[in-house]
Order: sequence, then structure tokens, then C-alpha cells
Amino acid sequence: MIRSVNSKSRQQLQETSGAVVSVKEDAGQCGICGGQMNVQKTTIHHGKTICHGQFEIRETIYVCAQRCRNDSEKLVTKRSTTLSEHIIPGRTFGYDVMAFVGIQRFIHHRQREEIRAQLLHEHRITLSTGTISNLSKLFLSYMQRLHNRHIDQLCDALIADGGWPLHIDATGEDGRGTLFVALAGWRQWVLGSWKISTERTDTILPCLQDVVRQFGLPCAIVRDLGRAMISAANTLLTEMDLNIPVLACHLHFLKDIGKDLLNPAHGELRALFRRIRIRPKLRTLIRDIGRKIGEEIEEARREVKAWQEQTSTDHIIPEGRAGAATVRALAQWIVDYHADSTNHDFPFDRPYLDLYDRCMTVRRAAEAFLRKEPEDTEVLKLLNRLHCILGPIVSEVPFKQITQRLRSRSSLFDELRDALRIGKKSSASHSASPSKNKPTLDQAEEEINEIRMQVDQLVESLKTRRPQRGPAQDTRKAIDIVLRHIEDHGEYLWGHVISLPGAVEGGTRLVDRTNNILEGFFHKMKHDERRRSGRKNLTQDFEHLPPEAALVYNLNHSDYVEITCGTLDRLHKAFVKLDIEQRKNVLTNDQRPSCAPDKIIPLTETASLPTDDRKLIRSEQMQRRIVSAAMSRAPRL
Repeated sequence: MIRSVNSKSRQQLQETSGAVVSVKEDAGQCGICGGQMNVQKTTIHHGKTICHGQFEIRETIYVCAQRCRNDSEKLVTKRSTTLSEHIIPGRTFGYDVMAFVGIQRFIHHRQREEIRAQLLHEHRITLSTGTISNLSKLFLSYMQRLHNRHIDQLCDALIADGGWPLHIDATGEDGRGTLFVALAGWRQWVLGSWKISTERTDTILPCLQDVVRQFGLPCAIVRDLGRAMISAANTLLTEMDLNIPVLACHLHFLKDIGKDLLNPAHGELRALFRRIRIRPKLRTLIRDIGRKIGEEIEEARREVKAWQEQTSTDHIIPEGRAGAATVRALAQWIVDYHADSTNHDFPFDRPYLDLYDRCMTVRRAAEAFLRKEPEDTEVLKLLNRLHCILGPIVSEVPFKQITQRLRSRSSLFDELRDALRIGKKSSASHSASPSKNKPTLDQAEEEINEIRMQVDQLVESLKTRRPQRGPAQDTRKAIDIVLRHIEDHGEYLWGHVISLPGAVEGGTRLVDRTNNILEGFFHKMKHDERRRSGRKNLTQDFEHLPPEAALVYNLNHSDYVEITCGTLDRLHKAFVKLDIEQRKNVLTNDQRPSCAPDKIIPLTETASLPTDDRKLIRSEQMQRRIVSAAMSRAPRL
């Protein structure tokens, strides 16, 4: 009890809650007439800063004795400049509190209750969860202003690199909350982010124009194969009469071909498995055997392990409980077909082809075990049941036809994948990533040339191998798909070696072959939001997430932080400077562009039911008008 009272007393001594701070400065002269400033009033309000804690402020406000008015027809007044360097105008919270909340929310991705508890425990500051939400939004507004304020310095850094490749892409969740991001490839800075209704040329093009207007011309543009991205990038070059390479992401190019090649056959194979219901039947068999084994499951697992370790070649299933557990393990091995995947998703992984291969393997193994039937009738019954479940794999003719076609096309896809070296360690694909064994520019350039030569050789080979007539119709179609994609996108696949007068290593630099920088950025962003919200589906989160949240990720780059605020500890002081400059511009009637956020780019609304429209049509007034019209008597036509 004594220790508890002692600790509480120390906390109370350290707290500034209830302390009154009197703020009364020399008023000076009126900025308009140069006359005397008189006391207008003395006001008392709260203050909360991490530096000082919670306290009361008694502030003296002055007004011009001649009652001068500024351009907005308001009386010329003067408040404490010292106080304005700590407290956000019109609020009771300090800049450091806002910066703390913003960093915890958008960099460390903490929940509101976590931030609230940390402020109370470490700084003795009490905030409601609603206030934390408001401070988070205010933080994003200041981040946008800070970014705009230092555009010139950011441009100088990009020019010092010899230029910058522009990576563009968009993401969303379930077709909603689409976030479009423009990123400088070599620095990995987010240059701009916008919420757009859908991926269309007329929504993407204004964003690209805004980036070019602010940061100048990029040395290259890297995009995916979406029609809107292609059209927007080409339109930008045409309108501005630019001659810079527009590069298609090799990974997206390969995925696009893979889906066109493999999706029809893979989809048919998936439909077959679902129609025959092999997986549900296997799971039912596994559960039935598990229930029969009951509480002896651990002993059964040890018996299966002992059977696995046998080196005999007589292919005999054990008797009794061990035999039942072995049949169960065979069925489980089929159900675990996802273990054969490489976690690269379709079309790099073909899960239903892996399922087919495992079914065929276990079917042949079961036939081998049935050559010498188990004496245990229960085990024999279970083994025959497994064999019958897998019977349609052999008896159904479409299985063999579809898998043959899928294997043929998969082989063609893997040839192109090997030529492009996607999925393999490649210096050209990861040129922006720091590494101890990072290849030189000459090595990366040589690899790019080798990849291009291999793709050209594959094209010539496919043209030679393409059957002109005969029964090989599917082979002909598959080769045509690959050749058509290469013909359509071939001009955008090469040109990654950029000659730049200000660049290092002989005046050239290498642009990444893939858009993995942005793909990884979006992946991390969604992972962070899932960590914060605890939700797998981020539809609502992305709909309400402001686009400025992407800019906050720039604070993870030390070079960006050094330009904009020096260090993260001085971020709140950079926010203070923004407001001081803005007040000076207002007092001096300075018409120079301020660091306020840019005017929102007008975008055409192309989504069928965006959030703003849902709010409109779900109103009671809307329902009342519709019901009223529906209940009325329609006039005769």
C-alpha cells in the first residue's frame, strides 16, 4: 500500500493537469496602420502537449486600437506566437500530440484504444477514441501540405539521380475503394495518391498529368497491362509530345498470357472435380476413419509412421488399427495437394492439375496394395472405398483429355517463363533492392540483353513449331495466343537501360523489369490495415481510407524524411512551420502559392454505386419521393 501511494503521489507531482499557464506577450504595432494594439479579452482554454502534459492556458488577445480590418473584413488581432508554436490553431491539442497519433496510426498501425492507452500511460494525456480519429485525419492533411511544401526539394533530389522512372498502379478491395498511386522507382517515394471510382483512362490521366506538372518528366513509365493504364500512359505521351519508354511489367505480361493459355483447361478440370465431388468424398472417408479410431489416434499415428519407415517392397497394408490409419493417411495425402504449390498463385501454380496427379498416384498405389488383399476385412473395405472414390479419375474420358491439353499448354507457358526468367533469381528484376552481392550495371544490362535474345529465339521456335494443319488444333491455338501477346506488347517489353546525363555508372541506369515495387507496396499496405483492424476483408476500410495515407509510407525512407522534416522527432515542428508560413501569407496579403493541399482533381464518376451515391439514395427523402410517386395515379399518355 505504501509503494502504491508513493507511486501515485509521484505521478500526481509530475502531472501538469490543473496548472494554469499565463500567456501575455508584447502586442507590438498593428500590421496595417502601425498603430497601438489594445487588450481585447483574456480567454481561458485547455492545452495538451506531449512536451508539457495537460494544463490550463490564460491567454491575452489584442486588437487594433483603430479597429483596422483585414481583407476578410475581420478585426486585426494578435494572439500569442509562443502558444501557436505548440497548440494547433482552433484546437486544444499540440502539434506533437497530432504527430504522435498519426505515426502510431499510419506507420505502426495501432488501433485507437492502443493509442489512447499509450498516451495515458506514457504521457498522462487523456483523449477519446473519436478525438484520435479526428487527429488522424488532421495528420494526413498536414502530411499532404508538407509533401506539397517540399516538392521543389524532392524534385532536386530526383534530378540529382539523373531522373526517375514512374511506376503506376491501382488497388482496391472487391472493386471498391480504388487507390491509384504514382511512385518514383529508384527512390521508392510515393509522389501522389488519389481515390478514383474505377480504373478508366479519364480517371487515371488527370492524376498522371498532375504528377508531371509537379515533379517534371519521368525518364520512363512502368505499368501493368490494364487497358486503362495503357491508354492513359500513351495519351500522356501524345499530349505532351514525349519520347520516353513506356515499359510493360514482365510479371503482368506473363500472368496475362498464362491466364489466357491455362484458364480454359484448368477451369474445365476444376468443374469436373466439383461435379464428381472427389474432395468431399475423400474428406468424408477421412472423418469416418478418424471416428472409428477414436481416442487411439496418437497410437495410430505412431503405427503409420512405423509403416512409412519400412523398406520392404511387397506393398502390403498393415492389419487392424494401423491399416485403417494408413488408408486415412493416403486420403489425407491427396487432400493436401496444395503442398505442391509454390505460393505464386495461378497460372504459375496449377492446383487442380496437382490434385489430379495425386489422385492418379494414390489410385495406382491402391491397386498395388489390393494385389495382395489385406486379411482384415475392415481394412479391405476401407481400401476398396478409397479405390472406388478415385475410380472416375480413370473412367471419365474428359479427365485424360483435359489434363493432356493442360500439360501441353503448361509446358509452353513454362518455356516463356524460363525465357523471361520470372520466378528465378535475376539481377535485372531486383535492381532497386540493395544487396551485398548486387550485380553491376553492366551485368544487369547483359542479363536484359540475354533475356531479350531468349524471347526472340522462343518466338522463332514457336513459329517453326506451329502446325499449319492437321489434328493439332489446340497446339496451334496455344502458340497463337503467345505470339499474339508478344506482338501486341513486344514494343513495351524492352528499353530498361536508360541513358541519363546525371546518373552514376557511366550515365546509365536500369529500370526494374517488373512493377513489384508497387505490388509489394500495396501488399504491405493491406497487411498493415488487416493487422490494425483484425479484418480479412478490407472493403469498408479501403473505402474510408484517405488517399494521403499512402504518402505517410514515405516517412519510412530516411532520404525523404531528411528533406521534409530532418528527423521524425522534428515532424511536428515541420507542421508548425507550415502554419506559421500560412499566417504570414495571410497577414502580408502574399499571393504566392501556399502549401495547402492541391485542388481536388475533377474525376468522372464511372462506378455504378459509389459510396457518395449510396448515402444519397438510401436517404429517407429519396424513399419518400419514390414511394409518393409510385402511389400516385399516373397521367394518361
